[in-house]
Amino acid sequence: MAVAVAAAAVAGAGKPRPRAPRALLGLPEVHIQTRGSTHSSSGSVPVRASVRLERPDAASGLRPRWPYAISIVAVHLLALLACWPTLFTWSGLVVCVAGLYVFGTLGINLGFHRLLTHRSFACPRWVERAVAILGVCCLQEGPARWVAIHRKHHQHSDEQPDPHSPLVAFIWGHVGWLMIENRETDSFHILHRYSKDLVSQPFYLRLERRLNWLWIYLLHAIAFGLVAFVIGVAISHPTTSRGSAWLGVDWLEAARFAASVVVWGVLVRTVLVWHITWSVNSLSHLFGYRTHLNTGENSRNNWFVALISNGEGWHNNHHADQCSAAHGHRWFELDVTYWTILLLERVGLARTVKRPGRTATIQNP
Repeated sequence: MAVAVAAAAVAGAGKPRPRAPRALLGLPEVHIQTRGSTHSSSGSVPVRASVRLERPDAASGLRPRWPYAISIVAVHLLALLACWPTLFTWSGLVVCVAGLYVFGTLGINLGFHRLLTHRSFACPRWVERAVAILGVCCLQEGPARWVAIHRKHHQHSDEQPDPHSPLVAFIWGHVGWLMIENRETDSFHILHRYSKDLVSQPFYLRLERRLNWLWIYLLHAIAFGLVAFVIGVAISHPTTSRGSAWLGVDWLEAARFAASVVVWGVLVRTVLVWHITWSVNSLSHLFGYRTHLNTGENSRNNWFVALISNGEGWHNNHHADQCSAAHGHRWFELDVTYWTILLLERVGLARTVKRPGRTATIQNP
């Protein structure tokens, strides 16, 4: 979900480049220390990286990862049912938009990313597991593998071992890396190396085994359909002209309402959250401005991605200060995810929230 160079970096291609600290938080080897913020500059001119990387060695064989490729294509095709006017309802659209926040922002941004990957705040165990389940309902694998891949990305950002650098190709960084076998990211070994703090807990280990994360996604889709059908039965107003009316209920209309909620509230929402997450990996490493010039990779602050992702698009800020709960560092860098964390802190559900200006040092895992 590779060396980043702008024009000036190309000129010094033979020299070792400085590396920013990699905050692979959650690993036992991590040692957090407080210090001043990294050097800032107003690099306002977006520059596209001019160096092309090779794919990771572990993915050089170009062998399709068929389960992923088929699933991604299938979900996209099923989501196209939203184009059928019969399956449009305003209720379905509202459920979709609400789901972008509930599952995308709370599950992926706040849960998988800022909490589980970087430990930018702490919370009660039930809150952590609740947002982890919300993230699972986005069909982006289990929490431990998601976290492991993202920590590996930070360790090798925009270098060849990076699992999804767009410096290989835009489509590779966006979605192609998911469809090609990678011996490192596909193995169980990566979980023990990069997310041992999670797989050492039975809750997260169970989610990774026997595709339990996939079953949870399917069960949540079924639950959406069943609840919507019951609501459809309750609000249906049968007429004598409709043959589907029986026992005072328009069953066909109830089924249509349920199908609309599943198509919009599950399938369309899943595809949108996918592309929002993938855009952080792709667009935010190619286009935008750089506030922090010494991160040693090609991350950018991208307005478009930040708006559609509720704050994840301030990616250069994040790479410069990876353990900070806030990705927006300036007053105009809106970060709804961080505001949510502050709200949780206010009501006592979040603590030790790490503000901007903290960095982390690690030992190699």
